[in-house]
Amino acid sequence: MEWFNVGKIVNTHGIRGEVRVMSRTDFPEERFAIGTKLGLFKPDAKKPIMVKIASHRQHKNFELLTFEGYPTINDVAEFKEAYLRIAEHDLTELEEGAFYHHEILGCTVFSTEGQEIGVVSEILETGANDVWEVKPKKGKMHYIPYIEDVVKEIDINEKKVVIEVLEGLLSE
Repeated sequence: MEWFNVGKIVNTHGIRGEVRVMSRTDFPEERFAIGTKLGLFKPDAKKPIMVKIASHRQHKNFELLTFEGYPTINDVAEFKEAYLRIAEHDLTELEEGAFYHHEILGCTVFSTEGQEIGVVSEILETGANDVWEVKPKKGKMHYIPYIEDVVKEIDINEKKVVIEVLEGLLSE
């Protein structure tokens, strides 16, 4: 079974079993809803500890969660640095034209003229729009904004993206 990161536990919060989570999802209300089951992967663990969310609230830039059966700080202290992941079969369908990051990562990027530019290696969330880090076979990394003027076609099945190369877009 494949698992996808939705957050990282960075610390505990208070004494009542809350953990502070750095969210890695665009859908925190859905992913961290009460009753949701997630896989908790401690560092270097191959198998998850299955946890069920008992409470969720936001505090500053973090999600604060408690898990059923873990009522105190002592119960959750060992979870620091663990990743919260969702099983692939629990991913929801996205609307047309929207993609999960794991679907875009690894796609080969081509210009509208058919020139291979590189492979999407990272997705940076900048606020206004995502920026795709594209690694060429040689040379400097390219940073491609995920906007309509640039990204013209995405074919997830073929792992192919076609972009309009605007002047100054690609690193020399």
